[in-house]
Amino acid sequence: MRTILNVIWLVFAGIWLAMGYALAGVICCILIVTIPFGIASFRIARYALWPFGRTVVRDPDAGVFSLLGNIIWFVVAGIWLAIGHVVTSIPLFISIIGIPMGVANIKLIPVSLLPLGARIVDND
Repeated sequence: MRTILNVIWLVFAGIWLAMGYALAGVICCILIVTIPFGIASFRIARYALWPFGRTVVRDPDAGVFSLLGNIIWFVVAGIWLAIGHVVTSIPLFISIIGIPMGVANIKLIPVSLLPLGARIVDND
């Protein structure tokens, strides 16, 4: 079932989200100071391509630099990404078939708000 949902997600939402996060990652990597944000964007892009069967876990040993980076990310990009995920999940929740995809979109909010110090792992 996960594979079917992931394929449907990939066609209707995942490819576009992943392209957006990958573009943000490229821009962040071009600006030398923001390379950690670029790496986090690439990690989120990979998660956005295939979200079913995976989850986000926080690394307790992330450190103070992750905290400071997350504060900067939250103010500059995180809040806007979270709002975008909420807005795009609303039409998905309206249709019965789109409910799992709306849930996947909501699942992306924590990692889009605070990407540094987060790991994406399989549910298994």
